[in-house]
Amino acid sequence: MTRWWIIIALLGTGCAAEPRATCCAKGSSRMVHVVVCWLKSPGDDQARQKLIDASRDFRGKIPGLICVSAGRMSPSTRPAVDSTYDVAIVMSFVDEAALINYGKSPQHQQAVRDVLRPLVEHYVVYDFVDK
Repeated sequence: MTRWWIIIALLGTGCAAEPRATCCAKGSSRMVHVVVCWLKSPGDDQARQKLIDASRDFRGKIPGLICVSAGRMSPSTRPAVDSTYDVAIVMSFVDEAALINYGKSPQHQQAVRDVLRPLVEHYVVYDFVDK
């Protein structure tokens, strides 16, 4: 149940990061890709920023990528909020094919090799259709 609250909170953040007309426009389905990361060195601000910057660097470079939002965990005392992760990333794609192609792209492969693997201990991915 807690993970669903993470997704809901991140979606609101993702839509706020880009103009509503491009990121959260109604009328067509979009694939949403959510990645929640726990660092090898929890709380390491420098590592967090590297992961955030690498994610934001995909803007304008990945075909079919509509918007990207990335940020550090915001501590909460609310019982339903998971405050154990370090960084969360939300990406919207025009369709499932664009999401699949993103996973194969040289930019993504390089970010996984140079940033994700060296810094991240564990991550969870959620993909869903936003209709």
